[in-house]
Amino acid sequence: MNHHKTHTSLALFCKVVDNFGDIGICWRLARQLEQEHGIAVTLWVDDLRSFQRICPEISIDSEIQQIGTVTVRHWRDQDGLFTANDVADIVIEFFACDIPPAYIAAMAERTPHPVWLNLEGLSAEEWVEGCHTLPSPQARSLKKYFFFPGFTGKTGGLLRESGLEQQRQAFQQDAAAMSAFLSQFGVTPAEMASLKVSLFCYPQAPVSALFDVWQNSGKAITCLVPEGVAAEAVEKFLGQAAKAGTTSSRGALTVRVLPFVPQPDYDKLLWACDLNFVRGEDSFVRAQWADKPFIWHIYPQDEDLHHVKLNAFLQRYTATTTNLSEFSLSWNEATKKMVDWAALWALFEADMPKIAIMSTDWHCQMLENGDLTSNLLKFAETVS
Repeated sequence: MNHHKTHTSLALFCKVVDNFGDIGICWRLARQLEQEHGIAVTLWVDDLRSFQRICPEISIDSEIQQIGTVTVRHWRDQDGLFTANDVADIVIEFFACDIPPAYIAAMAERTPHPVWLNLEGLSAEEWVEGCHTLPSPQARSLKKYFFFPGFTGKTGGLLRESGLEQQRQAFQQDAAAMSAFLSQFGVTPAEMASLKVSLFCYPQAPVSALFDVWQNSGKAITCLVPEGVAAEAVEKFLGQAAKAGTTSSRGALTVRVLPFVPQPDYDKLLWACDLNFVRGEDSFVRAQWADKPFIWHIYPQDEDLHHVKLNAFLQRYTATTTNLSEFSLSWNEATKKMVDWAALWALFEADMPKIAIMSTDWHCQMLENGDLTSNLLKFAETVS
């Protein structure tokens, strides 16, 4: 008898560790599963407050709510009673979070067992290819499979919605649309003509040093930064609280504080800027689909483990120059040298037109790997 069947339901468990990255990825995945593949998704999230920042419709005190056709459940603890009927066809734990024991027990009682996946973090490291789709036997005859996003055909690829390419190209070819989008944040025509930079980073990024260099730059620079990001450096520059809507100009630099925007608008921000500073995993991937030069601030780990991951990416990334690598390492404090930010910025800025052209090639390479959501569902079909 053939047990292969189309999966119609999926449960995704998300523990929010890195404020907006984790929920950002899970929300993106949930929406794509539902909109493009018609799958009924239940998203279990422990932190609804972070979720609300990127998805304003979220009510932070609801145990269970529907956003579109995605069911969002507040994952409070490891207790809870579940029966086999509560279990979805596919169960995904994001970043190896522990799903409730009673849910696992119910998975074992369900016939057939669900496809159980551990969706791992994105890394360019070599070993990922060897671990991608490996089974890991669990108690009660259950099997869990590792699923790794990545940058090669031997991984699960990167998250990308099917209409994204078309939307981006239409937007980037429409100067009026880009102006209209940025003008809602107060960006003036003069600022539109300047070098536009979006800034998203962790608190330890050397933002003040860069602001000093930008103020003394030979050409006008407009830096757009979401509220709460690099708060110390931004407040120091503004001379006031960094609330959404505040702005200040000094020398060649204008800094504007933006409200946190829903995901589709964040994409447009990346598409409309000339250079994007991104962080973690979600915005890092979106920057690669934007076809623009970007600098990645990697999530800091103990014993500088993140520097290994950063180097692995810089070695694999083809839209790069020596100056981009040097700038990235310095931005992530992964270099032993004293950093001369003025010299480094001048070299990197001179490379930007060349990097922008190479970004398109990299982008095409990434498209060839397919998209993570489709790849994940294809894999689930093979193991059910």
